[in-house]
Amino acid sequence: MMKPELKERIMRLVLGTILLLVALSAFGGGYYGIAGAKDIPLEWLEGSPFSSYLIPSLFLFICIGGFALFSAVLTFKSEAKYRLLAFSFGILILLWIIMQLWIIGYVSGLQPAIAITGIVIIMLSRSKMFIRNKSKSQGA
Repeated sequence: MMKPELKERIMRLVLGTILLLVALSAFGGGYYGIAGAKDIPLEWLEGSPFSSYLIPSLFLFICIGGFALFSAVLTFKSEAKYRLLAFSFGILILLWIIMQLWIIGYVSGLQPAIAITGIVIIMLSRSKMFIRNKSKSQGA
């Protein structure tokens, strides 16, 4: 049987890895958009408050990518608030995708993939494996 500390470490590493992959993806997508988003139709933005992909790409790069990277680093370091940050990030990317769907509609298979990733991040951050039993840790 696996020790609870090992289970927690494995779950933390999985969560941190997912956050890191999301950060790298957001940095790549944000950079692509900032550079002009060649091959992405501007028609997708019709009816939106945006005339180019610059503002959404800056948000993707700075806010989504930056928050994901910060959350990943704290998760890997097992800092005190990493679960709260990861949970908050999961909510943020779900809101990001909901807003994206509301503004431009369904245009890519990445949208449900990111929504599922957000749900997984929320579930992992709230997992019982991350909640230490205080009576056991105080008695040791």
